[in-house]
Amino acid sequence: MAEIHTTARRSALMKRVRRERTTAEDAVCKMLWSIGARYRRNVRSLPGTPDVANKARRKAVFVHGCFWHHHEDCPRGRVPHRNSAFWREKLRRNSERDQRKIVSLRVAGYDVFVVWECELEKPDILQKRIAEFWFATDRSVCSQS
Repeated sequence: MAEIHTTARRSALMKRVRRERTTAEDAVCKMLWSIGARYRRNVRSLPGTPDVANKARRKAVFVHGCFWHHHEDCPRGRVPHRNSAFWREKLRRNSERDQRKIVSLRVAGYDVFVVWECELEKPDILQKRIAEFWFATDRSVCSQS
């Protein structure tokens, strides 16, 4: 059975969750580097501060954790049973913010690719998709989100 924490203890645990340089982000960066892609991480000068970006190629990548970004088709993206109203609202706002970031980057002329944490379970497939996105010149290939 899952351990039940007090509000203060749960809050302290949640504050330890990383926002940048996560394990998933590191794995995606290793894939990009291995295919010869060059990039910057957490580019604050771009709308939405993408996790990975190359201004010259006009490419941006977001690495989304399935829980925090509410990956609906994934078991990791489930809403917790405790305090579910709070979590539904929190995850809804996160999803809306994600969409605003993607739109603002596209308006700025960037191709945007979203990697879900669960996709890292099949690294060969993901690496192929990332390479197709990164080196694509046809913008229709870049419409991943």
